[in-house]
Amino acid sequence: MTTTLERIGFMQGRLSALVDGKIQAFPWDEWRDEFPRAKELGLTRMEWTIDQERLRENPLTTEPGQQEILALSQQSGVRIPSLTGDCFMQAPFWKVDAVVRDALVADLDLLIAACSRVGIAFVVIPLVDNGKIERESESDTLKRVLLARSGQLTRRNVKIVFESDLPPGELARFMEAFPAEVFGINYDSGNSASLGYDSDEEIGAYAPRILNVHIKDRIRGGTTVPLGTGNADLAKTIRLIERAGYKGQYILQTARAADGDHAGALAKYLDMTVRWIEDAAQ
Repeated sequence: MTTTLERIGFMQGRLSALVDGKIQAFPWDEWRDEFPRAKELGLTRMEWTIDQERLRENPLTTEPGQQEILALSQQSGVRIPSLTGDCFMQAPFWKVDAVVRDALVADLDLLIAACSRVGIAFVVIPLVDNGKIERESESDTLKRVLLARSGQLTRRNVKIVFESDLPPGELARFMEAFPAEVFGINYDSGNSASLGYDSDEEIGAYAPRILNVHIKDRIRGGTTVPLGTGNADLAKTIRLIERAGYKGQYILQTARAADGDHAGALAKYLDMTVRWIEDAAQ
């Protein structure tokens, strides 16, 4: 049986120094070191991140890199069940003309194949910020490209999960176009808090479609802050998610440590999240 601790992972880069001052970016200098660091904290899951810049140099997309990822994963006991595709937010294939789109869709196919090789089951596509769907034509393009890959995703044992800023009812309707066997929702507690959404309404609208959860806290209308200091009611949200029958993972996509002690901050957030999940079972 999976313990509570084994259900919690972290976003790649959270155990490394900031890259160019960004809260999230692929940690080129320290990615290998994150495996033993995670093991030390008792973490057994990492969500990989990939940027559009140098996408085809990222270890995930090269054969030697994939071999190294698998070896590090085996040595440390830290597996990689999911990937956040920041590349899709940085260069959304649904927002560009056909010429550019072909190259970006080729990147998508490359990533689906790469994920399959290293055992990544969920690819998060962020439909927020620069990836936000603003026109029906963008929505149509997204659906056309992804639905055409349903068979490929099934064969490779990979599912697409959308991170979206749509209100609960709208998101539930948007998901109707996508078969539940291959497509789901990435629930992000921080984004929901920032948008002022009601977690009762969200979980009620689409709980069965949630396949991945990001744990973060944000100020309403504002930025990511340490867990427990923003507008996310994480105890309530996790209770609702758990009681709706969710058995999946929780990924710490938390605020960075102001003092540079990223492992210390993550250890504290890990303890808090374990407690919230265990309280939900009471």
